[in-house]
Amino acid sequence: MFGPPVEERRTKLEPQPPKRKKGGQFECSSSHNASILRSHSGPRFLRPPAHDLSDPSPQFVFKTCLIMDFGSYSISKEQAKIYQEWFSFADSDGDGRITGTDAINFFGMSKLSRPDLKQVWAIADSKRQGFLGFREFVTAMQLVALAQAGNEITQDALALADLEKLNPPMMEGLDVLLSRHKPSAKKADSELDVNSKPPSPPSTFQWFSSKSAKKIPLSSVTSIIDGLKRLYIEKLKPLEVTYRFNDFASPLLTNSDFDAKPMVMLLGQYSTGKTTFIKHLLKSSYPGAHIGPEPTTDRFVVVMTGPDERTIPGNTIAVQADMPFSGLTTFGTAFLSKFECSQMPHPLLEHITFVDTPGVLSGEKQRTQRSYDFTGVTSWFAAKSDLILLLFDPHKLDISDEFKRVIGSLRGHDDKIRVVLNKADQVDTQQLMRVYGALMWSLGKVLNTPEVMRVYIGSFNDKPVNEAAVGPLGKELFEREQDDLLSDLKDIPKKACDRRINEFVKRARSAKIHSYIISHLKNQMPAMIGKAKTQQRLIDNLEDEFAKVQREYHLPAGDFPNVEHFREVLSGYSIDKFEKLKLKMIQTVDDMLGYDIPELLRNFRNPYER
Repeated sequence: MFGPPVEERRTKLEPQPPKRKKGGQFECSSSHNASILRSHSGPRFLRPPAHDLSDPSPQFVFKTCLIMDFGSYSISKEQAKIYQEWFSFADSDGDGRITGTDAINFFGMSKLSRPDLKQVWAIADSKRQGFLGFREFVTAMQLVALAQAGNEITQDALALADLEKLNPPMMEGLDVLLSRHKPSAKKADSELDVNSKPPSPPSTFQWFSSKSAKKIPLSSVTSIIDGLKRLYIEKLKPLEVTYRFNDFASPLLTNSDFDAKPMVMLLGQYSTGKTTFIKHLLKSSYPGAHIGPEPTTDRFVVVMTGPDERTIPGNTIAVQADMPFSGLTTFGTAFLSKFECSQMPHPLLEHITFVDTPGVLSGEKQRTQRSYDFTGVTSWFAAKSDLILLLFDPHKLDISDEFKRVIGSLRGHDDKIRVVLNKADQVDTQQLMRVYGALMWSLGKVLNTPEVMRVYIGSFNDKPVNEAAVGPLGKELFEREQDDLLSDLKDIPKKACDRRINEFVKRARSAKIHSYIISHLKNQMPAMIGKAKTQQRLIDNLEDEFAKVQREYHLPAGDFPNVEHFREVLSGYSIDKFEKLKLKMIQTVDDMLGYDIPELLRNFRNPYER
């Protein structure tokens, strides 16, 4: 049942040369692609379409590698049936997730050493979610099989293996246990769907609507994200609601905000290649995409995975509970008419969502006002994004007033920003050097930071590099820069959970500072007479009040909100109506930051590190 002897299985793992087809093309097997793209190794690879390898272009390698790296696993129908049975057995509580205790009990039957199993878990749970779904479980089992065959437990070994022919690992005593564990016929039939997603705990979707949410026991949490949801509902959301944090900073979080896929936003002036960049990564166009030298993208377009190719209007997508865009309704119908969602089935979009933006206005066009708050919308998306790409090209290095405001709205998200000098093969090497210097000078005047911003240089489109202009050294430079950018994109899904935690902690600290500010202003209000005059004085001298709060509670100045935005929102409220400082709520948030979140991370780290 568990496959041929070790020597025979080793033979199957050796990479085979590509088979030549008619027309001088090659049929690319997964093992051959992995040997070509070994430097881009990732969790698993897909077979790309046949390609002429007689003159492999870096663009083909770049795009194919990225898609393969985010591709789905490859198993036969028989293997899927076996692994589904094993997964159901290992999942003791039937929640569709294998956590630490279940993994230790099940993986122990492989008789691998603890360090080996630690490495298996680290590769399978590459996103650091704290659990294994069915796909991650299959990856873990394939790694165990490779280890039992004498191979190293690495991503490269997994990429080189012919996974469809790789037999399930030997699990000592599992047959006896499975014979005692016989699922019902109805459950067995439902498990035959290879692509089915494991069910999530029912309580996960009820936490944001149930009135008894505070009674949810800790044992119901089966992942880090579920733990953050529970902490938000029980400890952080009451503080936000009490002091209207959602009106001043960010809307209240919903279930879809926690479950949303990692997001990459592209910003830049018109015709810098934003839409072409997305098309370059997807190897195809997306519904509603328009490319041209004129400002073609006149709206915010979210490119995400879906069952078929279609576009969804902004007013529709903003009210869907399973989409993380409900907060955009605050920008009104004028914006929602310039917002749409483009869906299409694609392996890369199963892991990353792209946000294509309208070209930032420059020159005389800045005098034409947009019908919505463009800077506010980009700031909203920046808070949700995991990576922000600022695109320039050698002929558009000037930073307009609107672009300067947009970059200023990214304050607090400096770690997400990457700069891309696109279309770099349109100038020769000497001109490129001068263009790079001019770009750094322009950015230095806007970013106001002593650190040097990372700039990727390349030509991210489907055309071959213009080697006549850049020369062989320029072509090599572009290839290396593409590799570096590829690494950044590949790391996004792996760091998504860490990013969620980071943003959650930032939000909690911002909410706490907000409550200090509001309660301080409340204390300055008179009891009876002169309320309107006092409120106006406080709003006019808001910078001084911020400084008083900072000194009183020993808070870092960099964590305070933008004064002008805070003053604008505060003008619409009566300060006297706000709540006084509730120390119990503040202590609850402090306990969450100091104890609950660290405990949550300890509970869902690699089970073989405990």
